[in-house]
Amino acid sequence: MSWIDIGHINDIPLRGARKIKTALGCIALFRTGDAEVFAASDTCPHKGGPLSEGIVHGQSITCPLHNWVFDLNTGQAQGEDGQIATYPVRIEGDRVLIDCTKLSRASAA
Repeated sequence: MSWIDIGHINDIPLRGARKIKTALGCIALFRTGDAEVFAASDTCPHKGGPLSEGIVHGQSITCPLHNWVFDLNTGQAQGEDGQIATYPVRIEGDRVLIDCTKLSRASAA
């Protein structure tokens, strides 16, 4: 894996999200109530809703447009036939790092 630093953990609101741009498109970073961070596609496969504007609850995100719920560990929609891409993230101290292997060597900004 090839890790890149994408910011301080406090750049992502608690139980909220921050969007980053990559060569693959926008990726959302989600921070749970337990201060865990997950990275996934920012686009809902159902109607293209911006998941970074959704509701973070537990280890899930609810799409703001049509209430589809996605597991942030697997990307699988709960009770629906759909899935979003997920990306490995880790925390080092107060810094959030993402594995850029799947991001086509593009840096996140």
